[in-house]
Amino acid sequence: MASDYLWYIIPRDGAYPWEPEGTRAVDFDYLKHLATGVERLGFSGALLATDIHDVWVLGSALAAHTKRLRPLLAVHPGLISPTLLAKMALTFDDLFDGRLQINVVNGETRTLKQFGLEVEHDERYELAGEYWEIFRRLVSGEVVDFEGRHFSVRGAGSSFGLPVVQKPHIPLWFGGSSEAGMRMAAQHIDRYLSWGEPPEAVAQKIARLNELAAGYEREVSFGMRLHLVVRDTEQEAWDHVDRILRATSSATYQRMAASNAGSDSVGMQRQFANHNGRVPDRAKDLESYPNIWPGMSLLRPGPGTALVGSTEQVIERLQEFEALGVDTFILSGNPLLEEAYRVSETVLPKLGVRPGDGVRARDHQAIVDVPVAAG
Repeated sequence: MASDYLWYIIPRDGAYPWEPEGTRAVDFDYLKHLATGVERLGFSGALLATDIHDVWVLGSALAAHTKRLRPLLAVHPGLISPTLLAKMALTFDDLFDGRLQINVVNGETRTLKQFGLEVEHDERYELAGEYWEIFRRLVSGEVVDFEGRHFSVRGAGSSFGLPVVQKPHIPLWFGGSSEAGMRMAAQHIDRYLSWGEPPEAVAQKIARLNELAAGYEREVSFGMRLHLVVRDTEQEAWDHVDRILRATSSATYQRMAASNAGSDSVGMQRQFANHNGRVPDRAKDLESYPNIWPGMSLLRPGPGTALVGSTEQVIERLQEFEALGVDTFILSGNPLLEEAYRVSETVLPKLGVRPGDGVRARDHQAIVDVPVAAG
């Protein structure tokens, strides 16, 4: 059985937040409400992705308003010194009871150029390997001397004076489908994350990473990032996705197709290959395995796979991934707030997870569905 179920917190929300008419107003009060709700509903943590707000500022603010929620902060290696990042991380853990987790994001060449970092695909992983080696040693309490191609530090950590709360170190999570990414993960990462793919492809990833990790005498655990569209019946779930497709503008489809086609991320390329930017007449036409729908990448950046189906079907798929060795799931649904309540009531209890305070979805306002678009 999976040990961790996390939710998703991002300062964009609504029924279909990639369109202006599907977006709701999000302010700090709303984000606090979302974070405390996620904590009370039985989720162990939440992924805070790179978006409008800096994740360190947002993560610190939400950690101050929760007691148990473990923020998983998305971090690009190389944008700041590994020594400074280690000090920030140890400070966070000291102030917030050892709750920090870091999601390693290697990004894309075109995106990182905006921050002044110009490294191509495989070189990014070489840089990341050095970066996270220094970081891991520092947050384990070492004073570090390191000489590499990309980084050189002397006596790093000697002035910290901060306790090491999580042992052996603050956990690193990472997702990457390329061979270079998997080799970096095998050497430095604690939990490898896959986007949703058919079980056979996931099993191949797990087997390959286990093989690579064994070469470093390491063990890596496995997680998965999934969007959920869960309803009482399978037909209701597919009808919901069909309404989302009709509510999405042609401008959004064109923008996402261009973005996906130009990506040097292997994971993004694999997602795009499922549809090549083609919008189906029916959402179900893109189903790549029972209840697995790779069409989210038509709509929004990042992980592009959803589980679509009845409560029983979604649970069956999650358990199928668990049987392969996946022990952690990062879940989401739109709107984030209402769908967190829905999943907490319908899915998590059947996976052995209970809301911490006995909160039930029906205690919240009625769950909002996507309106049927005209035309």
